[in-house]
Amino acid sequence: MLLIVGTVRLPPENLERAKPAMRAMVQASRAEAGCLEYGYAEDVLQPGLIHVKECWTDQAALDVHFASAHIQLWRAAWPALGIGDRDLRVYEVQPPRAT
Repeated sequence: MLLIVGTVRLPPENLERAKPAMRAMVQASRAEAGCLEYGYAEDVLQPGLIHVKECWTDQAALDVHFASAHIQLWRAAWPALGIGDRDLRVYEVQPPRAT
């Protein structure tokens, strides 16, 4: 399994304008084969800092995701929304277990 965690930033005043594009990206990604989890969350202390968390079954599923039309649309929207400072990391992880 692959876990992707990290952040992106956007001007806080653009968050409401960004939400429809973010919602579309999350919904389309969650519908993809191999997507186990996909979400964005705004930091409660730093307006405009968006935490990203994704979990994929394997690299093949992630490769399909990176080639998808919805990710291309999402990335094309970044300049107009002021999205930048992308810092995402991929980790290979074991299947989860209850704590």
